[in-house]
Amino acid sequence: MSLQFTGRVVVPAADPDDAERTASALAPRLGETATAVVVHVIEKAGGGVDKAPMAAREEYAEEVFGRARGPLAAANGTVDTEIRYGTDVVETVFDVAEEVGADAVVFVPRDGGRIVSWLTGDVARRLIRDAEVPVVALPEGG
Repeated sequence: MSLQFTGRVVVPAADPDDAERTASALAPRLGETATAVVVHVIEKAGGGVDKAPMAAREEYAEEVFGRARGPLAAANGTVDTEIRYGTDVVETVFDVAEEVGADAVVFVPRDGGRIVSWLTGDVARRLIRDAEVPVVALPEGG
């Protein structure tokens, strides 16, 4: 049985490779009535110094969206993009999901060992553990 999305799904994308990998896995599952909302969260320092100038980070977000649009262009659904700013990536993704009335959050887990997970706060684990809507982890490559 093949999973098919017909509603609105939120697609968090951390970087261009992540965006393309997830979009490629999602595209064959995106129905013609579906909308994929690709979200790139720009992490704010919460009172501290930000990691990079805002203009550079917004330009990077556009690169992320461009890489997601490629695979999704052949899909039947609609593609929207959102740049969001927040101190907590997972919380920000679920805020978007609530705002757009998403049926699910869809992602492809990134590679990385325990050290990488520990250093990054293991966003994938938190997406599943803190889920406010169904969360679907797609296998890479569809």
